[in-house]
Amino acid sequence: MDEAALRQEICRVGATLYQRGYVHASAGNISARLADGGFLITPTDACLGALQPERLALVAADGNQISGDRASKTLALHRRIYGAEPEAGCVIHTHSTHLVALTLAGVWQADDIVPPITPYYVMKVGHVPLVPYHRPGDPAAADLVAARITAARERGTPLRAVMLERLGPNVWHRSPAEASAVLEELEETARLWLMTRPEPLAETQIEELRRHFDARW
Repeated sequence: MDEAALRQEICRVGATLYQRGYVHASAGNISARLADGGFLITPTDACLGALQPERLALVAADGNQISGDRASKTLALHRRIYGAEPEAGCVIHTHSTHLVALTLAGVWQADDIVPPITPYYVMKVGHVPLVPYHRPGDPAAADLVAARITAARERGTPLRAVMLERLGPNVWHRSPAEASAVLEELEETARLWLMTRPEPLAETQIEELRRHFDARW
């Protein structure tokens, strides 16, 4: 996807997330990696429901902004995710209601904020660790996220998301559409968990998902 098409796709995904209530007001941001190593990222305090392609921030590989409105303050965190995960082509951060509520009520485990309660959560999302609270934009949070990603890859269970306590998830995948799908599955699983508190899938059931769908669990 060339830069012009990627700008349009970021705006399309932002609008769909906003319309369906996954983001609100000016919370949240989206970035995408360009072929030359640079990035596009939504501007600071922008509403994801009203993005304009030409106003997205264009940032060079070294982090210096080239054009567009002022880049989101989460740029440093996004760049650390890209640096730690070669497969990431898009990163999305939201303040999704049920996921934030989960961190307020208490997550399942520090290494897995919700248990593996549905097959599609296991197949499409995988493990999601909790990152302890830091103020928005704190570089220390970016260091912790990068360390979590690296450790998970070394274990053979690469991450597609982390949860920032009291702030919201950061999710990533190859494209904006795929990253959005991870976010949606994660938020809906948190909603199910808060509503019903079911038993997790059995290990035999998870192993079957690994064999048939190469699930990252």
